[in-house]
Amino acid sequence: MRKITKATLGLATAGLLAFGLGACAMGSSDSGSSSSDTSSSASATPEPIASIASLTGVDTEVTVDAGFLDALTSLGLTPGVVGTATLTDGVLAFPITGGNVDYYDPEQSYRPYVQGSIEHEGSGLSLTAGGTTVELTNFTIDPGTSKLYGDVAANGESVVKQAFLFDLDGSTLKPLQTEGDTAILEGTTVHISADAADLLNATYKTDAVKEGLLVGVAKITVNTK
Repeated sequence: MRKITKATLGLATAGLLAFGLGACAMGSSDSGSSSSDTSSSASATPEPIASIASLTGVDTEVTVDAGFLDALTSLGLTPGVVGTATLTDGVLAFPITGGNVDYYDPEQSYRPYVQGSIEHEGSGLSLTAGGTTVELTNFTIDPGTSKLYGDVAANGESVVKQAFLFDLDGSTLKPLQTEGDTAILEGTTVHISADAADLLNATYKTDAVKEGLLVGVAKITVNTK
């Protein structure tokens, strides 16, 4: 690994967070569209410039867009939270429970140059209409593809594990902020994926859920130590 002195560790970590946890800021076309772009040869894999081997919190918040709430209302859906998630004054919060991020030199050919995961085990979002409750839980953000995956269950029965649920778009991401031992990335927009739209439409027998529907604006806060 390229050595990082103590004097530059903070800067490297900040850069890793800015480009990594907010890979949504770069767009998957910049950071590499998927892990399949990397070489399968171990000898071709470079050492990362910086790494966070174990993410220990704090949370991912989503300020829910009024248009998303209107769409839910039109479908007769009532949103709720699952497990350790909270919903306060229109802000959903999902505690970060684990994961890791590696940041490679973007000027080199290795792609995606941001790799890892941000995990939110034991929390999620519920959508209830009539006698049907769909739960979207155990979210995992892939910073290399700017996608969010999660488990889907209907009335307590598992439907699919780690389905592609939301697209992340960081074109409006604000500059990295730091507060004590935390780093904050705010401004990434969260959108319904085609897979999630199809699943919800099939479950609730409608065609009202559209791919790309804006869910809200995300704020990711992580511990840097």
